Amino acid sequence: MHPSAHLDTFARDHLPPQDQWPELVFELPALQFGPRLNAATELLDRWVAQGQGDRPCVQGAGVKWSYADLQAEANRIANVLVNELGVVPGNRVLLRGANTPQLAACWFAVIKAGAIAVATMPLLRAVELGKVIAKAEVSHALCDAALADELAAAQQQNPVLRGICLFRSGEPDGLEARAARHPASFTNVDTASDDCALIAFTSGTTGQPKGTMHFHRDIIAICRCWPPHSLRAEASDVFIGSPPLAFTFGLGGLLLFPMSVGASTVLLEKAAPELLLKAIVEHRATVCFTAPTSYRAMAPLVAQHDIASLRKCVSAGEALPAATRALWKEKTGIELLDGIGATELLHIFISHTEATARPGATGKPVPGYRACILDDAGRALPPGQIGHLAVKGPTGCRYLADGRQRQYVHDGWNLTGDAYLVDADGYYVYQARTDDMIISGGYNIAGPEVEAALLSHPAVAECAVIGVPDAERGQLVKAFVVLREGHAGDAKALQEHVKASIAPYKYPRAIEFRSSLPRTETGKLQRFKLRET
Repeated sequence: MHPSAHLDTFARDHLPPQDQWPELVFELPALQFGPRLNAATELLDRWVAQGQGDRPCVQGAGVKWSYADLQAEANRIANVLVNELGVVPGNRVLLRGANTPQLAACWFAVIKAGAIAVATMPLLRAVELGKVIAKAEVSHALCDAALADELAAAQQQNPVLRGICLFRSGEPDGLEARAARHPASFTNVDTASDDCALIAFTSGTTGQPKGTMHFHRDIIAICRCWPPHSLRAEASDVFIGSPPLAFTFGLGGLLLFPMSVGASTVLLEKAAPELLLKAIVEHRATVCFTAPTSYRAMAPLVAQHDIASLRKCVSAGEALPAATRALWKEKTGIELLDGIGATELLHIFISHTEATARPGATGKPVPGYRACILDDAGRALPPGQIGHLAVKGPTGCRYLADGRQRQYVHDGWNLTGDAYLVDADGYYVYQARTDDMIISGGYNIAGPEVEAALLSHPAVAECAVIGVPDAERGQLVKAFVVLREGHAGDAKALQEHVKASIAPYKYPRAIEFRSSLPRTETGKLQRFKLRET
C-alpha cells in the first residue's frame, strides 16, 4: 500500500489481512491509478479547473448549484471540519440526512478533508446508529436538524462521537452559519489512492451491520466501469432517482456517475413513485435510478405525466422481474437497464446495454469485472447449473474488523450471496439469495433484527421472520408470532412497535399468529419449514 495521508490510522489498522482480500483486477487502461488520488479533485474540482464551473451540477428544493457553487460550499464546510471541529485525515465523519444538495456538499467536504465518510440511512433509529458509531468509532457527525433526535440519543450511548454539527438548522452555530464565515477555497488533502474514503454499512443476516471499506481509487474505478460501458450518459444529462445517498446504489447513480461526466443531478428528499414522476417532469430529467418496485408502481401512472425527456432508466437494488421490464417498456418505450451490484464491491458489476437486454437475465460482467458460477466446493460450474455468483474486479470486499470477511471472499473471489446460473449465451440469470437476507422494495432487511424488535413487545413470547415472494416488492417481510398467555393478537400494534424500534421500512407487512414454531430437537428454529408453508 502507498504511504497514507491519514493521521488517524484507524482505517488501515482495521483492514482485513491482505491474504483475506479478494484478488483485485485492473485490466482496463482507465483503471491505472497512481499513488496519490483524492476523489473530490477528480469528480468536482477538475471541472472548475477546466473552466466549466458554471455548468449545472446539483439541484434540490429551492437550490440550484453549479459545479463552482458546490465546490465553494464543500470547501467552506471542509474548513469548518478542519478548523472548527478539529477533524484530521482518517477521522470517521457520519453523515445523516435526506438526499439534498447540502448533504452532497457535506460528502465532498469530508472527502476533501481526507476524512472518511460514513453515510447513514435517514430512517435509522438510535439503536441502529449506535451500532454504526461504535463499529467505525465515528468521532464527528454532520446531521440534518430534522433528524437530530435519534442521533443525539445514539451519542448518549456512544461517547466516542465527540461532535455533532447540524445543517439546515438556521441556528448561529449551525453548519451553514459556520461555513459562511470561512473562505470558499480549500486545499484538498493529498490522500493516497488506497486511503479509505468511505465506509458503507450493509445489514448482515444477523442484524449486525458490516462496514465495507472503500478507497479513493474505488470511487473513481466504479465511475470508469459500468457508466461508460452500459449507461453511456452524457454531460447534458439530468439524473434523478429515489435511492438514498447512504446506499452505494444512490451514491453512484445520483452523485458520482453524473459528476464523472460533467452532468447534473436532482436530489429529492421524498421520491415515492408519484413524486418521482412529477419531479421527472418538473426537471426534465433524462436518466432515472430506482428499484423495480418503484417502476412497477410508476408504470400505471405514466400516462398522466409528460416524461418525454426521460431516455434511460436503471433498475437495481433487487432482482428485476421480466414482467416489470415488459410493463415499463410498454408504458414508456424505454428498455430498463438492469444491474446487480453489492455494497461490498461498491456498485454494479453485471449489467447490459439497451441493445443487449434480455428478459429475465441480469446481463454479462461489466468490462473491468470477471464473474463465474461456483459450486459449494468452489469449483466452476458449466452453463445451465445453479450455483454461487463469484465476482472480481478493481473493487472488492474489505470488511471493517469483521470475521465475516472469510465467508465473503474465497480463493480471490467475492461471493455475493446470490444464486445464479449462466445460460448458453453467457447471460447471468438470477435465481435467489443463498443466505437469509430479505430484499424488499430494494432494501436489505435482516430477519433476526426484526425478530429482536418484535420480541421487545410484551405480548410476544417468540417469533420468526422470513421473506416471502411478493409481486409488488419482490419479497415481503413476514413474521410468525407466538403470543404470551393472556395477550390477544393485534397485528397493527406489533407493526407500529417495530416501526418505532427500528427503521420503519423493516416492519413485517404480514403477521401470522401461531401456537408454536417449528424447531429441531436441540431447539434450533427451522425457518425453512416456515418458508414451505
